[in-house]
Amino acid sequence: MKKSEEMQKEYDFSKGKRGPVIPQQGKTMITICIDTDILEWFRDEAEREGQGYQTAINQALRNYIRQDRRPIQDIVREAVRLDLSKIKKAG
Repeated sequence: MKKSEEMQKEYDFSKGKRGPVIPQQGKTMITICIDTDILEWFRDEAEREGQGYQTAINQALRNYIRQDRRPIQDIVREAVRLDLSKIKKAG
């Protein structure tokens, strides 16, 4: 009997059922389709930085939602007001 046959008998999963994955607190498991080139980029970056690619994708999404989401005219008004106050102080 070959070693692989011994292992097959010893570890027969033919009647096994997939069990639940232990969830991480604050995380939700999903299935998502991502363009291959995007996934490869995240995997490469994550490997370079010594972290998991899913963590890198999660951080990128978190950074995106934290961006300034105000209408552009509000952002421009704030910038103009700031510049005007600097000009008044300097003058």
